[in-house]
Amino acid sequence: MGVVVAAVIGVTTFVVLDSPSGTADPRALTSDEVNRLAITRFRNYEAGGRAVTITVPTTAGGLVVTGSVDYRAGLGYGVVRGSGRDTSSDGLIQWTTTTVFVHPMGDAPVEAPASPPASEWHRRPLQKSGSSLDSALLIALSLGSDRPDNAELLPQNGASWVGQDEVRGHRVDVMSGPAARGKPGTTGNVRYWIDSDGTMHRVEADVDSEPQPVVIDLGAGEYVPVQPAPGVTPAG
Repeated sequence: MGVVVAAVIGVTTFVVLDSPSGTADPRALTSDEVNRLAITRFRNYEAGGRAVTITVPTTAGGLVVTGSVDYRAGLGYGVVRGSGRDTSSDGLIQWTTTTVFVHPMGDAPVEAPASPPASEWHRRPLQKSGSSLDSALLIALSLGSDRPDNAELLPQNGASWVGQDEVRGHRVDVMSGPAARGKPGTTGNVRYWIDSDGTMHRVEADVDSEPQPVVIDLGAGEYVPVQPAPGVTPAG
């Protein structure tokens, strides 16, 4: 998990704001909790991908991305819609760790079509700072790993248990991530909602550019394998 935090901290600084229900005073992780935190990103990779709902705060009103992330290909795809704002940002979106592809649509569908449109995609670099949307997209991609994290290093670097909660009928423990390597003061900057078998159900973090946290719900819908749009090169 230190890898997750390190990767995201490199883009911007994250601080968790909202507390989960049932929050208690933080305490050290038990051995079982350490093991679950260590394997939670690997669980996503094992699954191939996860359905995601990404809620992004912006100065002009929120954005919600509903779609899927392929953790083996390093590729996300979905529908982006404005929340409490106009529809100028609505449409399809596909992204890698370096590039964002958007397909504007005045009447965006509820779900992204399984096969992306063959044309009218606009390409731009993924912004490394200053964009809460791009930061959220990068976080979503970072939540999968082809190997478990080092369980011994997690508690040494400040990971802790902070409470219990329930997500869509799943009882979960809420755990704060460790400090990023070379980044003093970053302990607890990201929280993970993890169930009894290590499955991740939610991640919450804050971005520098916004006072409200980014929230990523995983498994809120059915995972649909991601097909690359024209010009998109998957990592895998």
